[in-house]
Amino acid sequence: MKIPRRRRLVAAALALIAILGTTLISTWSDERKAVMAPPTTVSPQQMVTAMPALEALNTLSVKGRASKTGYSRAQFGDGWRDAGNCDIRNLILARDMENEQLQSETDCRVIKGTLHDPYTATTIEFVRGAGTSDDVQIDHVVALSDAWQKGAQQLTSAMREDFANDPLNLLAVEGKANMDKSDADAATWLPPNKDYRCRYVARQIAVKVAYHLWVTAAERDAMAKVLSGCPDQRLPIKTPAN
Repeated sequence: MKIPRRRRLVAAALALIAILGTTLISTWSDERKAVMAPPTTVSPQQMVTAMPALEALNTLSVKGRASKTGYSRAQFGDGWRDAGNCDIRNLILARDMENEQLQSETDCRVIKGTLHDPYTATTIEFVRGAGTSDDVQIDHVVALSDAWQKGAQQLTSAMREDFANDPLNLLAVEGKANMDKSDADAATWLPPNKDYRCRYVARQIAVKVAYHLWVTAAERDAMAKVLSGCPDQRLPIKTPAN
């Protein structure tokens, strides 16, 4: 079956982002050893082989939250990163929606689409507009504020910008669910759609492994409880499909 040109463009852009992201993580591995000891010997290359989520969870350091002092969205870059003639927000909208309609062949803004929201198991007919654009929002699966309090303060500004724009850490979801979640971790918020919780927790773990962030004891216990019901759940593979 022939893949629509728009899908090919989105896939190509996300492929480039994924390759650059994995390369960046690899190149700053040695640099980070000088400022913080990695909690495990898990490498980005091992992370992308879809290791068992419970096994990966047990490699994360367990600590209390650091101070939120100094946190702002600007610590993670100036909004969405451009990717060619597009931006990450619209690439994620196009990736996660069906029947998406772009502004034009040269303008990647998604103006319509159907989202099967993983957080609520509802279907949203998205239409871009002043009163409707917020119906679908892009969630940082590991919230920026949560990351700031669990290791991201020790990352360089470039690393934090990578984190905020990494497709592995981004999902198009129902706007209200995203607002309800805010900056909560797994100890205080899980998707209302229980069928998605295993994959949600596994994605959070994958992000924290990739960026050497830690978890609190309550967060680890909440993640382990979810994964106890799906012990075969594996980490998502870091590809454009993520």
